Amino acid sequence: MILFRGAIGPMFLLKRSVKRKPDLQWALADRQFFACGACHILAYAFLGKYPASGFGAVWIKPAAGYTGNHVVATDGDIAFDYHGFSRWRHLLEHTTRKAERLMPGWSCTLVPLPPEALTSEARSKEIEGLWLRGPEQCLHDALPHARAFLDRFEPPEGAQGLSSRKYRHGVNQR
Repeated sequence: MILFRGAIGPMFLLKRSVKRKPDLQWALADRQFFACGACHILAYAFLGKYPASGFGAVWIKPAAGYTGNHVVATDGDIAFDYHGFSRWRHLLEHTTRKAERLMPGWSCTLVPLPPEALTSEARSKEIEGLWLRGPEQCLHDALPHARAFLDRFEPPEGAQGLSSRKYRHGVNQR
């Protein structure tokens, strides 16, 4: 685990009334859907589509008393989430600035996650502080939705090819 000081927060904040109603959450725009509750399913879809890319899942776990959980696929240099591809460090700095505006003093720990925890509520609960819904626990199965969203982006060229590109949020979107 790596402690990252500063603030990481969501780009989108949902009202509780939306998060508690599966039909309203399912109706969100894709980026909002994968930013606010289904990021782990998107990371799982990425890892399944590109198993030899050198990427793994990382949980951005806020310190106690703060919000802003997020799961991304990263190789330590490049990250993939609802933004598309970006430099991992840039993504952390971006989300830090967002959360810091709302929650001064925010900090987080970066926790590597096994892929099987991303789609199993029971497996996710084995990791302290984590509780993820499976894709079938959404209004509809979210895994095909994640795969379709992932198809909008150019495929990775492997860890070395990704590292040589100049990624910013979503620059390689089709």
